[in-house]
Amino acid sequence: MTTIEAFAGPLSGYRRVVIKIGSALLVEGRGTLKRGWMESVAADVARLRASGAGVLLVSSGAIAMGRGVLKLPKGRLKLEDSQAAAAVGQIALARAWAEVLGDHGITAGQILLTLGDTEERRRYLNGRATIGKLLKLGAVPVINENDTVATTEIRYGDNDRLAARVAAMMGADLLVLLSDIDGLYTAPPQADPDARLIPVIDRITPEIEAMAGGAASELSRGGMKTKIDAGKIATVAGAAMIIASGKVAAPLSRIDAGGPHSLFRPEASPVTARKAWIVGHIDAPGVLTIDAGAVKALKQGRSLLPPGVTRVDGDFHRGDTVIVVDEAGNELARGLVAYDAVDARRIRGQNSAVIETILGAPGRTEMIHRDDLVLKGDLGD
Repeated sequence: MTTIEAFAGPLSGYRRVVIKIGSALLVEGRGTLKRGWMESVAADVARLRASGAGVLLVSSGAIAMGRGVLKLPKGRLKLEDSQAAAAVGQIALARAWAEVLGDHGITAGQILLTLGDTEERRRYLNGRATIGKLLKLGAVPVINENDTVATTEIRYGDNDRLAARVAAMMGADLLVLLSDIDGLYTAPPQADPDARLIPVIDRITPEIEAMAGGAASELSRGGMKTKIDAGKIATVAGAAMIIASGKVAAPLSRIDAGGPHSLFRPEASPVTARKAWIVGHIDAPGVLTIDAGAVKALKQGRSLLPPGVTRVDGDFHRGDTVIVVDEAGNELARGLVAYDAVDARRIRGQNSAVIETILGAPGRTEMIHRDDLVLKGDLGD
């Protein structure tokens, strides 16, 4: 391994970055992997990490690789053929990423998500916890749609939107969509020679949406429209978004050196957007009453632990939003609870060290983790 030089341009300063890579960038038409290009991206990832960022890859390519290995016909595949191709291609794709990242001393971890994993609260929390742990341990999560188990439709919709959902879920402050085009143009450049690249988009307006085109290739599932849709998800969640060409080696280095790209500015910080989601997403089905010690801990930015909970009311499930009140009934906070109501009642007031003994299985140390907790007044209410 050689010493990696950190980024110092537009990509520096970000804390957590999600990079989406499409099938057409990774795989030739016959299902052959573009190994040299992957190696250049791995070197870019190493540079981004040297800049201080945690990095997640949302990588397409499993079906495209698998259909080549299985010699499936060109054109749209039947559902069962796509599932079979994904089963074969996922193994090859994960191995390739592990190898090219490993050349830089980086461990890769494969995460396969379905739509429900980012839409249903309990599965969302599980996925977020696993991905967060990988990042904490210094690994790079490599994420894809779990195409082998899709039943109603083989895909999430496209990996542009999946990447945006992941960015929102993980509180990323930058989403990079590598495409076959330099960014958003005023019109499709293939059809309009006067089309101009838009370097900065402050807000996604109807006029911006009207500039989007369609899908570009057989291997690609998305076009500019899906990237604009992804931008809506990411920017509202507090992440900036960059669209840039991935048809060059080391595409992230090209962006950082001032190469052409479109930057979509975020509408809010990730913290503020997440707090708004917790407070306003659903009606709270439960109430946790806490003692004076726990009140003080929450105001100091700590998590809510079982010993500080004196009463549990309501019927709720892990991942639901609950209200936290003091012993006088004053609302202090809202948060995503880590236990079902039945288990929360069993462990309230108990030391976290005995949770496993009480429940018969290991549990989370926190009743509500500080990252899932919003103190009343944090949003100005």
